[in-house]
Amino acid sequence: MAQDNEGMAKGLVVGFIAGTIAGAVLALLYAPTTGKELRDGLREKAKDVADNADEYLARARAKAVEIVNEGKSRSEVMLNDARSQAASIMGDAKRILSEARNKGNQDSNKNS
Repeated sequence: MAQDNEGMAKGLVVGFIAGTIAGAVLALLYAPTTGKELRDGLREKAKDVADNADEYLARARAKAVEIVNEGKSRSEVMLNDARSQAASIMGDAKRILSEARNKGNQDSNKNS
């Protein structure tokens, strides 16, 4: 479910950037300006789009780092829980084995 939301958000951002580019290009092409003004305007819009893309990439990187760190934290918790459970099981197994040995020794002493 979270991946669906992330994919939808990513698609929304990409669509927004693409729409901005298309709108800017169409506005500049249909505006009554000289060639130099058109090129300057295109250059400015391209810079704006590049800045927006840089911001998006920075947020995406930060989110990726956050997700990786969260995954590490969760895996550490799971690993510690598994170790704790394994130690508990080993303790129980040693206790049961010790009780079985004691009972076996008691039974053999009675038969002697």
